[in-house]
Amino acid sequence: MSPASALEPELFDATIAAVALLAGPEHRLIYTNEAFTRLFGRRSVGLPAREAFPDPDSGRFLSVLADVRATGRARQVTGAREVDPGAVGQAARFVYSCSPVTTRDGAGVLVVAMDTTPESRALQRYEALVSAVSQMVWVMHDDGSMEEVVPGWQQLTGAPWHGRADDRWYASVHPRDREKLSEAWRAAAEPGGTGVFQNTFRVRAADGSYRHLTTRCVPVLHEGRVAEWIAATADVEDTWGTHLRESLLARVAAVSGGSPEEAFAAVVKVVVPELTDACLILLLSHEEWPLPENATVTARRVASATRPGLPAPPALLGQQVTVTETVREVLERRVPRTFPLPEGGPVPPGLVPAVTERWLVAAGATSLTLVPLVVENIVLGYAATSTNGDTPVPAPADAELLREVLHHAQRPIRKALDLQQARRTALDLQRAHLTRPPDVPGASLAACYRPASSSHEIGGDWYDAIVHPDGTLVLDIGDVAGHDLAAATAMGQLRSMLRALAWHKGPDRTPATVLSMLDDVAEGLAGAPFTTAVHSHLVRRPEGTWHMTWSNAGHPPPLLIPAHGAPRFLTGSGEDPPLCVGPRIARTSHRHTLAPGDTLLHYTDGLIESRTGSLEDGQRRLAEAAAGHRGAPLPELLLLLDELSDHRDDTAMIAFRAGPAPTRQDTP
Repeated sequence: MSPASALEPELFDATIAAVALLAGPEHRLIYTNEAFTRLFGRRSVGLPAREAFPDPDSGRFLSVLADVRATGRARQVTGAREVDPGAVGQAARFVYSCSPVTTRDGAGVLVVAMDTTPESRALQRYEALVSAVSQMVWVMHDDGSMEEVVPGWQQLTGAPWHGRADDRWYASVHPRDREKLSEAWRAAAEPGGTGVFQNTFRVRAADGSYRHLTTRCVPVLHEGRVAEWIAATADVEDTWGTHLRESLLARVAAVSGGSPEEAFAAVVKVVVPELTDACLILLLSHEEWPLPENATVTARRVASATRPGLPAPPALLGQQVTVTETVREVLERRVPRTFPLPEGGPVPPGLVPAVTERWLVAAGATSLTLVPLVVENIVLGYAATSTNGDTPVPAPADAELLREVLHHAQRPIRKALDLQQARRTALDLQRAHLTRPPDVPGASLAACYRPASSSHEIGGDWYDAIVHPDGTLVLDIGDVAGHDLAAATAMGQLRSMLRALAWHKGPDRTPATVLSMLDDVAEGLAGAPFTTAVHSHLVRRPEGTWHMTWSNAGHPPPLLIPAHGAPRFLTGSGEDPPLCVGPRIARTSHRHTLAPGDTLLHYTDGLIESRTGSLEDGQRRLAEAAAGHRGAPLPELLLLLDELSDHRDDTAMIAFRAGPAPTRQDTP
């Protein structure tokens, strides 16, 4: 280094920080400022450090000096110790840093210390100054020329120091950090600006990777104007990487979702754009592991995210790709693999669905990385991540961090998988009970069940229909409180008991009696949950009308859609309480006559509930829709009415329509 770039110790004469400068293999003390003398007492300039600092507790300080000279790396010692500052007559606490510098006498060490005995402001000043001399120190003069005081740029980047503040200096800065860096500098340097520049950005290192640096630059004023800027740049890659890793792991651990698709949709938003430009999750169609050798296995797109500035990803429509030997190898080894992509060139076939291949080309992908997704030693699928445009191809450490973050998502994914399995079991159980309605002479029946759209909501809704030997039709609709496997199991038990009780002595028992008996039985089980239900008997009369008798245990009232006239709800003389809340309560039967062409609809509250409206609003919408579609065949009518639901809750419906009156030849 030329003498012109050697550190000028007079620069620190007036600073509030204690500064000392040592040079040579013995660390000979060549400079101290007044602040240093006030803090440590007067020290003899010209002596080796061991003689200049004979204090009993100076051993750590001397070892730090030796380490800095041997490694060429700055050391920050933030622990505190007490000294006797001599004339002051009281103990003080301080912290210090040591940085390699070039002095007029050759290689040396700059020591900066700050008294931490006063209020926290002094400590903050110290930390600011330490950050300004921790690694690379440089000066920019008012003519735009720049010189290093504490070198390190070429060692870091492999490129010689550029002595001008122009665009060439930005060549080593990450392309997506250049604009931010330039704006921060303008904000500090322009008239009326902040006056202090501080920014963290990425610089390309000698090995081609990018490292995070932080720079703090402050103006030096002379006669009221900025004469030069003094700045320091520190490599904070290790600290930044640690903070990023901890932040991402915390965020991915907090992911929640009712289904694997929902959980993965949250996961991709964690890793994009922090770790990658785009991320696609593909789940395997085969649940066995290891994958059968001769079986055709596909992977399905379930979640994706892209960073701002890239084309929107293709819509998730379940697009698939057949798993190739290359993908199998990645999944079996459970190690990420990166495929560099030629700019604008094709993507290796069979890694992702065709729609994603086209997107990668259109988005200027420079690499594609496959990361196996492993949950409890089972490979569920893989993530396909890409770098695009000017983003560098990920280094092995980048891919490993991505793998670690995705691996830590296995807890919410496992929870979602367990919930999905419980939901599948409950739905199988539910559908096993919800059988096809029987054929009814002189009438038609239709029923439907739709589970909730959310995987959290399994539900306990049911319908049922049986025909007695004498032709009496029994219709049931019910809803067990809860939205889990327990609710679905209780639904199956209550439905079966109600069917058995309704069949026993059949039409001889009124609907109110049957529900009272069910209440007694459920009480004896000591575990039946809160349940609502409507139990109905319908008997056809010779002239073609149907006499309906029903009892309502706290359930939404049946809807009558007459062949002519406005639909109305059959409330009778009022609802009785739900089941399983008071088995001694007397229940009531209600009666109504249905004319030929009239339609009766039993439904659960999932059809009329909404986030924004009341149940009364939902009932009004149901009546209006039923009036508009009264002539539709029953299966079509149920499909049309099902559109009223927001599907947050499961929904069951069963509809009955009285046939036309019998003609003369039908009359015996």
